[in-house]
Amino acid sequence: MYVDELVKNAKYIATPGKGILAADESTGTIGKRLSSINVDNIEANRQALRELLFTSPNALQYLSGVILFEETLYQNASDGNPFVQLLQKNDNGIHNILRLIPGIKVDKGVVELAGTNGETTTQGFDSLGARCQQYYKAGARFAKWRAVLKIGPNEPSELSIQQNAQGLARYAIICQENGLVPIVEPEILTDGSHDIAKNAAVTETVLAAVYKALNDQHVLLEGTLLKPNMVTPGSDSPKVAAEVIAEHTVRTLRRTVPAAVPGVVFLSGGQSEEEATLNLNAMNKLEVLKPWTLSFSFGRALQSSTLKTWAGKKENVAKAQEGFLARCKANSEATLGNYAGGSGDELASESLFVKSYKY
Repeated sequence: MYVDELVKNAKYIATPGKGILAADESTGTIGKRLSSINVDNIEANRQALRELLFTSPNALQYLSGVILFEETLYQNASDGNPFVQLLQKNDNGIHNILRLIPGIKVDKGVVELAGTNGETTTQGFDSLGARCQQYYKAGARFAKWRAVLKIGPNEPSELSIQQNAQGLARYAIICQENGLVPIVEPEILTDGSHDIAKNAAVTETVLAAVYKALNDQHVLLEGTLLKPNMVTPGSDSPKVAAEVIAEHTVRTLRRTVPAAVPGVVFLSGGQSEEEATLNLNAMNKLEVLKPWTLSFSFGRALQSSTLKTWAGKKENVAKAQEGFLARCKANSEATLGNYAGGSGDELASESLFVKSYKY
């Protein structure tokens, strides 16, 4: 029923030069972000932050999609117009030239996987099909579900790998049955002292399991997107050059991700804004066959400096939007391998790492 639409939307989201703004923080998570700038976690302030992003002059031309939290999907801008409609015509009135596809976070967070050393599985299957139907009616055309794995002495365990792979596949097919392009997100946390080779090996194993599960559950790969971690050393290991990260990451993807997948939209995983952009740029500069678009689906790496500049004050909105525009433009250039570096101020170089990141 939705095959043509799924393929068309997935391909559009993966348009070279464009990426995704992940603005899907739960009420609790956005509360942490707001508290960091001494702003109360009330709906008016959450709405104000999202409106700042969604109405940022010229910035949304560099985006093809925005992931929303359920509250935001049904929320209005200050002028009374629904955010969904605002995003769908972000082109200042010139319709059918530029458009932004609304997406929705559909998972309900992670819970500990019994019998493991603190590993997790993702919940949210209850009424998932019915919720997807309602989200589609509200204007959403893609979805996001985050699975979380970790690297340790004996982790990720085979149980964790299989449970999360099967969960992602089940979520994906339910989304497609209801018209939503599923973003498949198996995130391997950066926590730890492992080197980049260890991360590459684990990422390869996990992605192989994920695509086996997707195939087993008859997921239409042309109507999906992959949102993986970049292959980096652990948070307690020495940093390596962007070119090294690019080589390991692209090699891992080439070994595991079918060419039928239209796009890979990376998460930033606690990297600084500038680090994430430079690493993405280095991947796109690699002169090897890459059958999928390599792009971004950043939350913190697009919003962090913008949030700090705004600080909850109306008089700072324009300056904050300038910073958001700079980051969107920089990442757009990185998807084409054209980013020269140096975008933003010192805020863009601040680490965004949070141990055992949850939201």
